[in-house]
Amino acid sequence: MSEEPTVHTSYRTTHLCSLTLDELKQRLVEIGEPPFRAQQIFEWLYQKGACSFDAMTNLSKALRNRLETFFQFPAIRLVGTQESGEVVKFLWELADGKRIESVLIRSFDRRTVCLSSQVGCPGRCAFCASGRAGLIRSLSCGEIVEQVLHIDRWLREKGERVCHLVYMGMGEPMENYDAVVKSIRIINDEKSLHISQRRITVSTVGIVEGIHRLAKEDFKVNLALSLHAPCQAIRQKIIPFAKKYPLEEILMAVDEYARLTKRDITYEYTLLADINDGSEHAAQLVSLLRGKQCTVNLIPYNPIENLRLQRPKQARIARFREILSEGGINATWRYTKGDDISAACGQLALPNEVHSVST
Repeated sequence: MSEEPTVHTSYRTTHLCSLTLDELKQRLVEIGEPPFRAQQIFEWLYQKGACSFDAMTNLSKALRNRLETFFQFPAIRLVGTQESGEVVKFLWELADGKRIESVLIRSFDRRTVCLSSQVGCPGRCAFCASGRAGLIRSLSCGEIVEQVLHIDRWLREKGERVCHLVYMGMGEPMENYDAVVKSIRIINDEKSLHISQRRITVSTVGIVEGIHRLAKEDFKVNLALSLHAPCQAIRQKIIPFAKKYPLEEILMAVDEYARLTKRDITYEYTLLADINDGSEHAAQLVSLLRGKQCTVNLIPYNPIENLRLQRPKQARIARFREILSEGGINATWRYTKGDDISAACGQLALPNEVHSVST
């Protein structure tokens, strides 16, 4: 009788969704299983939507028991959902009891998931709820992937699939760079969910070294810069990270990203009444971005409890956009969705209450 292979104890806490197909093959060999099982497991996870090892019925009971011993899945638990029209907010509990939120946006035939990459956020932007408690911890690659996996399963029951991803939920993706990049590789894999890189957007408040690194990856993902101000002076007042990363350096890094990846840049701009929403600010923004292949996404401020900031009047937003258009800058005006369930841009926070579960 052959001896049971010696397995490093860390394998017992390895998150299954943090492994690429090749890594899973290697891990299976190391525990004495044939590598072809990895493809079967991937198919169960990402194509058939298995919610546990027990659901992988073409694997032997003995193998399923061993997988349960050596690998962690699932590692996040759905606490509840809230729905408002085209928007569904998902509340997850992690293995350590921490909680995060992610959002599904349904628009025509597009199903977009807004992913969280951290518990809390180090950015502490003045207009965003996610950073009010600061950074608690970063998510693992597997915790990021599982958000997509479970929402895709939820959609599959309705005959739909996730087709677009935006790393714009809780957290600063570039401050959790390795886990974010690996999650993209796994999600993009044709044996996994096979979501095109061109349908994936990574947002950043302007972490220069992260932008440089991402530009050199073999990726074609979209980059969105959380700009929110037309100049360094205003930016420093509303975005603490701006003190570390001057706007000039950020724009140089973003230009390099556009040049190396051939992808247009999206500049996110949250409009705050009497702070960055004036005609003079729009004119400054035109000067800042003139000649760049980009889109400015105008986001009227979404109210957050206990913050004195205000959303500009409709006419003021319209005039701001008009000035950008007159200056040759392509600008979109984001239609607010999900603000009544605190699921709109900037409203995701560390939830203390348990949402009601929808079935």
